[in-house]
Amino acid sequence: MRSPKEIVDTMMKKDAFSNWLGIRILYIDKGTCVLEATVNHNMLNGFDIGHGGISYALSDSALAFSANTNGYKCVSIESSISHIRPIQIDDILTVKSEEIHRGRTIAIYSVEIINQKSKLISKFKGTVNISSEKW
Repeated sequence: MRSPKEIVDTMMKKDAFSNWLGIRILYIDKGTCVLEATVNHNMLNGFDIGHGGISYALSDSALAFSANTNGYKCVSIESSISHIRPIQIDDILTVKSEEIHRGRTIAIYSVEIINQKSKLISKFKGTVNISSEKW
């Protein structure tokens, strides 16, 4: 079976959106990952703060990576996010995903984003379907 790092490296090769976000993978293990990204001007909304889709997208990528590290292909079936603080240009965001439940066909993850000042930016919860297809 492939290692968690090999799985995520394979995913990243085809993941144009995560690459556009500038995601840097800091840590990968079964059921967990830590990512980092720096906010640039293309990620801002009309209020000159980070678009909510940026924190959502970073969280969704972290969910995908951590869910797939167990060796079976997983896809998101439900998610929600709470935006707690605004994202600013040049913020360095750290995204941590942790598995909180894994059954036979469903797994649930918690994802938090903090900025370089250790301030909580968002909390995300995601549920995935675990397929029988191996990586």
